[in-house]
Amino acid sequence: MTVEARLEALEQRLHALEDEREITRLILSYGPLVDSGCAADVAALWEPGGVYDVDEILMTGQAEIEAMVRSGNHQRWISGGCAHVVGPPHVTVSGDEATAVGYTLMIVQKDGFVLRRATANHWRLRRTESGWRAVDRTNRVLDGREESPDLLASHFPAATRHR
Repeated sequence: MTVEARLEALEQRLHALEDEREITRLILSYGPLVDSGCAADVAALWEPGGVYDVDEILMTGQAEIEAMVRSGNHQRWISGGCAHVVGPPHVTVSGDEATAVGYTLMIVQKDGFVLRRATANHWRLRRTESGWRAVDRTNRVLDGREESPDLLASHFPAATRHR
């Protein structure tokens, strides 16, 4: 292998690692941003027409995502004490598109800290002129419904679920 070929291969590997790092940082920033009420910054994680699909609410576009963070319900979670703990995602990049799966735990202050919910998360992301952004994120509560583990498994095409 020539020096030029080795250098090109190294540059490709570095670019792939940089993509994964940027996507991981975007996903991990969700918890601190949403728990500190940084509504515009949370919304900016998505493309302008991005979708955030949570069990009880479907938000389409940055304005709806920002409104969720500013809502009275969400502000009560913040003022009462809460933490959205985002686990490290498993990221797969393919050119300018990527997917990621992982978990989020919502911990609330209620006579001590208690787990309110645990969710499976599936992200679809796209490289934009301003960096990676979420196209859509789907969250499902891990409460025994088949949809939640199916959401996680969908990221691993060769995986086979045993039911």
